[in-house]
Amino acid sequence: MTGWITSLFLLGFAVLAQAQGTVMVGAVVSQSGQQADLAAGYLKGILLWETQVNATGGLLGRPVELKVLDDGSDAVRAGELYRQLIQEAKADFLIGPYGSAATRAASTEAERERRLMVNGAGPARVVQQGPNRFLFQTGPSYAARGVGVLQIARKAGITRLHILARQELAAQEIAEATRLDALAQGFAVPEVETYAPLTADFTAFVQRAYAAKAQAWIAFGEARDAADMVKTFRKHGYAPQLFFARRAAEPAFVKAIGQDAEFTLAEVEYEPRLARGGNVEFVKAFTAKWSTTPDLAAAEGYVAGSVLGEAVRRAGTVETEKVRAALVDLQTETPLGPYRVGANGQQLGIVPAVAQIQRGRPQVVWPFGLETAQPFQSYPQWKDRQVLQ
Repeated sequence: MTGWITSLFLLGFAVLAQAQGTVMVGAVVSQSGQQADLAAGYLKGILLWETQVNATGGLLGRPVELKVLDDGSDAVRAGELYRQLIQEAKADFLIGPYGSAATRAASTEAERERRLMVNGAGPARVVQQGPNRFLFQTGPSYAARGVGVLQIARKAGITRLHILARQELAAQEIAEATRLDALAQGFAVPEVETYAPLTADFTAFVQRAYAAKAQAWIAFGEARDAADMVKTFRKHGYAPQLFFARRAAEPAFVKAIGQDAEFTLAEVEYEPRLARGGNVEFVKAFTAKWSTTPDLAAAEGYVAGSVLGEAVRRAGTVETEKVRAALVDLQTETPLGPYRVGANGQQLGIVPAVAQIQRGRPQVVWPFGLETAQPFQSYPQWKDRQVLQ
């Protein structure tokens, strides 16, 4: 009965959209279940884009009609709901769901139905692999998460790296992609070392890094892991020239080790203060509409809609193949960074910023030219550290 009612509602919605000459954009976003809290900002970002585009005349003079369905945090169900959006609601374009598993399921339907989908929040490499023609990534990919730290290392004259990853799929995917990128750039880097989630003592890893004369320790894991790494460093008097821990920008890291957190580098997936294209305006508009500061998910949703809208404007039509060609060639600035895609629609330009803990706070030190405090400073030896007042 529920499926019949949903189908009838979507059919009626499609007839109304066609009568009004709207541009129908469909999306499936978890509004109930486990993913709902994480996806809430994503939906708010998309809704802000819809409000803004319609306030300025819509797309090609036609109002945008956003139709959002709830998959109940069931990634498998996302595919079925996108099929309904395509076949029954007659959506002209699709914005992908929140999460890689749901995006993978949804993209299968988009490819089958030859309908363009913007992948705003599916970072796993597998999502964009394969013969994709209609899936375009607008969020930061796991494959490019190491770009910033490698640029910092190269500028600092560092040549020998030691890369570690927590034993979980996302961390290991990011670490391996970083290793391959580093090798391609001429860095000396051995195989990625993995560690169990409950590892608290990193002595054996320190010994191997010291023996290899590694100048940079690059770790992809959680804030707690990073804190335990620093405790091990201090215990053995070990200090690499560069220390990067992916989640070290989280408050839990500084809280766990206090001033010992200083000079650690970390990933910053989105930063409201960063002077990227349109970010100031986005933060102001989002805060005015929702009475809260946007997070990464909100920026991902907003950028997904914005890139789609820009491609339609440049194509001058809603015809699928012409908008697809515009997405292939498009290079534009967004609050997350510069949109630019490679083979299979994989995102190349939008990558996380890198911050360094300076006086207890994460300050952006990359991209170069967008620093929010002092530029990158080398990780000092323990005997050379001064107590902050």
